[in-house]
Amino acid sequence: MLYWAVVCLVVAIIAGILGFGGIAGTAAGFAKVLFFIFLALLVISLVVNAVKGRGPKV
Repeated sequence: MLYWAVVCLVVAIIAGILGFGGIAGTAAGFAKVLFFIFLALLVISLVVNAVKGRGPKV
């Protein structure tokens, strides 16, 4: 999901450079939403792993 957020951010930057303000704003907003979803899932994953009390398999 973080990959798609970065892709949308790159699309927004390129569209902004080329003068497509509407597309750049939409892509940047989409990238922002994807990034926050990624952060939420990361926090949930960390909490679940902390509650289970198991570390990573070595």
